[in-house]
Amino acid sequence: MLSIATRTTFGAGLLLVMPLLVWISGWQWEPTTGSFWLKGMFWITETVTQPWGIITHVLLCGWFLWCLRYRLRAAVVLFLILGAAILVGQGVKSWIKDSVQEPRPFVMWLEKTRHVPVDDFYNLKRKDRGHLVKEQLQNEANIPVWLRKHWQKETGFAFPSGHTMFAASWALLGVGLLWPRRRTITLAVLLVWASGVMASRMLLGMHWPRDLVVATLISWLLVTLAVWVAQKLCGPFAPPVEEKKEIAEREND
Repeated sequence: MLSIATRTTFGAGLLLVMPLLVWISGWQWEPTTGSFWLKGMFWITETVTQPWGIITHVLLCGWFLWCLRYRLRAAVVLFLILGAAILVGQGVKSWIKDSVQEPRPFVMWLEKTRHVPVDDFYNLKRKDRGHLVKEQLQNEANIPVWLRKHWQKETGFAFPSGHTMFAASWALLGVGLLWPRRRTITLAVLLVWASGVMASRMLLGMHWPRDLVVATLISWLLVTLAVWVAQKLCGPFAPPVEEKKEIAEREND
């Protein structure tokens, strides 16, 4: 358990660097004009947004199973554990959101610039919130159409970030499960991707830095437990003898 917690804590620490620095700096979100890089951040966030998030989940499950190369029974158990870790995280996120009810940055901006009271906004049904956003911004040339549509769809509460929990959970699962197999490229890609998702949520006006920090900490706790359960039920993550040669060759290359 200690080795698992050490790995996942290290991974969580890497993910927390960016949002903590932004939080400490006192940075405040303001909408910016459409640009190529902002649209790129939107596409990064879309890898977690439904229905693309389901595709991302299936692809990552398949890749993890291939990397670990368990027998059929252990592979099925691991698949269920991975899915449960993600689903439990999203369930916890939804419960906290409904309890805390923190408004999103773009909703606060609507109150400031369009005089739409935050309480009135969230008293509406989700569908009506989307219509209100569309109505308020239909003549706003400085807000890209794709961002307006994203806001119309994402009218829930902010704290904590569900997108961050999804991406951070997968990145930390990678650290917990694949580090013993020395899948360094996979781990680097997962950590960069998760950090990109986190940054996109702030830049698109969806979350505050604290939303990302708390989401990452929740993911760290759930993933640490999930990896420990996976080790108990599926066996050690250390590579078998025949795979050690492949790892050595990969590292030499």
